[in-house]
Amino acid sequence: MRDDNPIDIPVEMKRTKISEIFEPSLIGSEVSVKGWVRTRRGNKNVQFVALNDGSTVRNLQIVFDLSKFSEDSLRAVTTGSSIHVTGRLVESMGKGQSCEVQAETLELYGTADPESYPLQKKGHTLEFLREKAHLRPRTATFGSILRIRSALAFAIHKFFQEKGFFYLNTPLITASDCEGAGAMFQVTTLPLNNLPKTEDGAVDYSKDFFGKPTALTVSGQLEGELGATALGEIYTFGPTFRAENSNTPRHLSEFWMIEPEMAFYDITDNMDLAEEFVKYCISYALENCRHDIEFLAEHFDKELVERLEFVLHNDFVRLTYTEGVEILKASGKKFEFPVDWGTDLQSEHERYLVEEHFKKPVILTDYPREIKAFYMKQNEDGRTVRAMDVLFPKIGEIIGGSEREADYDKLLARIEELGIPMKDMWWYLDTRRFGTVPHSGFGLGFERLVLFVTGMTNIRDVIPFPRTPNNAEF
Repeated sequence: MRDDNPIDIPVEMKRTKISEIFEPSLIGSEVSVKGWVRTRRGNKNVQFVALNDGSTVRNLQIVFDLSKFSEDSLRAVTTGSSIHVTGRLVESMGKGQSCEVQAETLELYGTADPESYPLQKKGHTLEFLREKAHLRPRTATFGSILRIRSALAFAIHKFFQEKGFFYLNTPLITASDCEGAGAMFQVTTLPLNNLPKTEDGAVDYSKDFFGKPTALTVSGQLEGELGATALGEIYTFGPTFRAENSNTPRHLSEFWMIEPEMAFYDITDNMDLAEEFVKYCISYALENCRHDIEFLAEHFDKELVERLEFVLHNDFVRLTYTEGVEILKASGKKFEFPVDWGTDLQSEHERYLVEEHFKKPVILTDYPREIKAFYMKQNEDGRTVRAMDVLFPKIGEIIGGSEREADYDKLLARIEELGIPMKDMWWYLDTRRFGTVPHSGFGLGFERLVLFVTGMTNIRDVIPFPRTPNNAEF
């Protein structure tokens, strides 16, 4: 039946994100904006509010004409409060912004008491903000960091997907420790106040959920190799965990890793891919997060943009570990940690090679076998393995990888030499028993990449909610 008296239902004006509102074509139009108040200032005739909705580091100025708005209606519009404003977007006559909104309506969503809101003032230290991890994403600094982190995560998937790699999900709960990479967080359902014991007094893990000791993974690499020897080229991207009691600016207990593994790649192919990959990610961030990067450069690291472009526009220097050690020993520089052939290089050594000697990113290869993992392909000299580390300015090692040992007998001998329990590695050895192929891979700590692209100096500042010793509050 035809309705001759339809009811007119008012349609709310569609919201415009602040990241989209600076388009010149919108000048003169009516807009609806929503967000959180960064600052408010003004006089008895007019009030200016800086509004941000998280979509951009740029704030939008809202102008409240006090002939249209009472002081009471604006009293609760304080730093941290959330509001909805409609009005006309016009060119701004003031400094610092290209356009502004002349407010017509105001809706208050949520208040923020100026006496108790922790971010009321500007200029908080990064140390203070780490204690307010639940609120720090609302600051301009951490908004920029998190948008860059998001863009880099997308760039990682985009890079590998466009090259025909397959995204492989490796387990977070594991019964193996990849390369003895560090202390692991145990996973158990056993009652901790009444642990079942065997006759000799040990914990009886046969009563546990998985029937054996399990832990959170330190790496998805070994399982990644299983995928590569079936699909050809895979990559993993997920959280990893290390239970080391380390409180340095470079370590987290929970962090994200990108670990590609490629069948039929030798060490040179591996280096080529690593260089192409990190350049792609940096280029993507510069192209898509320019405002955020420039904001961080202005406030934290004046050389940030120059350093990012420096990496993009230079071929990475490639040399052996042995050549690197010789350069370090001949440098005449006094290092905190002495360097000699056979020692594991420290960040100060790596940064010297990059920042002072070559003044370019560096890929070091052919490390001593004794300081590298069991799965790395052994060179004919019997002393070194086909490892590679990519070294960056200010960071040191940002990527570690190798050509993997494809020879069953050599791999088995190395496992026995290191005393790795065979009961835990039979499945890994099967990839060498059945259709083994040359293959390579590397690992990139995602937070270290974000650290480099943002110019931050503490890794706790480039992950939304850092997990470190005695810190799991948020």
